[in-house]
Amino acid sequence: MWRWITLALLTLASPTLAAGSNYFGIQVVDEATGRGVPLVELRTTNEISYLSDSAGWVAFDEPGLMDRPVWFTITSHGYEYPADGFGFRGLKLTPKAGETATVEIKRVNIAERLYRATGGGIYRDSILLSKPVPIAHPLLNADLLGCDSVLSTVHNGKVYWFWGDTNRVAYPLGNFRTTSATSLLPKDKGLLPSVGVDYTYFVSEDGFPKQMIPMTEPGPVWLSGLCTIKDDTGTERIVAHYSRMKDLGTRLERGLAAYDDATNEFKVLHTIDLEAPLAPDGHPTKVTIGGTTWICFNVPYPNIRVRDDWKAFGDLTQYEGFTPLKSGTAKFDASKPQLDRDASGKLNWSWKPATAIVSSKEIEAMISSGVLKPDEVPFRLTDAATGTVITLHGGSFYWNAYRKKYVMIGLEVMGTSVLGEVWYAEAEALEGPWRKAVKIVTHEQHDLYNPKQHPFFDEDGGRVIYLEGTFTNGFSGSKLKAPRYDYNQMMYQLDLSDPRLDGAKK
Repeated sequence: MWRWITLALLTLASPTLAAGSNYFGIQVVDEATGRGVPLVELRTTNEISYLSDSAGWVAFDEPGLMDRPVWFTITSHGYEYPADGFGFRGLKLTPKAGETATVEIKRVNIAERLYRATGGGIYRDSILLSKPVPIAHPLLNADLLGCDSVLSTVHNGKVYWFWGDTNRVAYPLGNFRTTSATSLLPKDKGLLPSVGVDYTYFVSEDGFPKQMIPMTEPGPVWLSGLCTIKDDTGTERIVAHYSRMKDLGTRLERGLAAYDDATNEFKVLHTIDLEAPLAPDGHPTKVTIGGTTWICFNVPYPNIRVRDDWKAFGDLTQYEGFTPLKSGTAKFDASKPQLDRDASGKLNWSWKPATAIVSSKEIEAMISSGVLKPDEVPFRLTDAATGTVITLHGGSFYWNAYRKKYVMIGLEVMGTSVLGEVWYAEAEALEGPWRKAVKIVTHEQHDLYNPKQHPFFDEDGGRVIYLEGTFTNGFSGSKLKAPRYDYNQMMYQLDLSDPRLDGAKK
């Protein structure tokens, strides 16, 4: 049952609210968990908008609107407030300096939004209200206001984080050659992932994040396929694929790079062919099959692999793709797909060297043309509730001890939002079949792209997992940006015991 609002009046002597505070504090909490909800909009009837901070707080001090009833419309991605008889979703409060109100909101998402992990003003309103905050830099860290697409791995006992293009305070252009930070694992006195992440950024002399893969040639440099591997001396190294870009869709250069712990920068190992059919990409995981350990990459399904070996990683001829194309087909050709069928017509999906993989879009095109049948495809998710085909853009997958299956966190392209719908799926093998999925995060005309699970944060034997993605309006078509939140990382928690996820078993 809805408990619409609980007022908690604070005295001026309260240790959590500064004496003489001019602010009226409004905290929006998840009705199921009682936790503060970030990114909830409270809007007055004259279109003054406030967004709750990572603890769910709004610090309200609007001249002319204090000490009188004020209507607040309440909206949030993946959450909803009940409608009144006229269909308005909100409530009336009387803001008074030094007082607070708690507003409960219903979560529609299966995953719970926890906090914004990066950017400025993460706990702005909490600070204004003198509320306790969990992280060391609640307002600004390393002069960073926004960053794109997280990669992460555990190396030398710490979590290493990498992001793409990064915004700064002092100028519209920031760092376009990868930003990085480290944090402590919870077992080593780091924060619990449900609480937050304290980042220590690698910075230049001006305090802004340094370029992690510096180059003299023009163009942003993006990383993918990041993981750890032991080199010829037995030393663990961080390795990745890099792309030097002309624009969003045009590569100027690509290659393999390794992290140098002495300089805290990536060094190029060697460049690779721009048209190479197989290379590291996505968010990899390591899997041991028949005594051989493989690094498996999702593009967007687990369809590229290479042995967990330093020399093999650097040699593209040793990469294999899980594909239905004839062995040696370097590039998919829609006019003549070169499918690998035996004499009886059975399609052979298998691991093949030097053979291109096929994208979700290419699979759907072949199904539409009658070249493929849906039941011939092991990589084809559908909505467990409606049967609608889900076209994946990217995501991550890992073995989960609780579900005793591989679990995938996948991003849909052109769903109910352009790049804002995140799905959960599971399979007993890397090769699938990946059939059913359940939506866990939704957005209204906004993106949460490049979602990634962080398996090093798993709790309770894998029952609780953590994932994050980049929140922005970049591809959504919306002209509205969320102040402080736009182009930053949002952390979510997912309880895999939730019975709503059982649709993915079908």
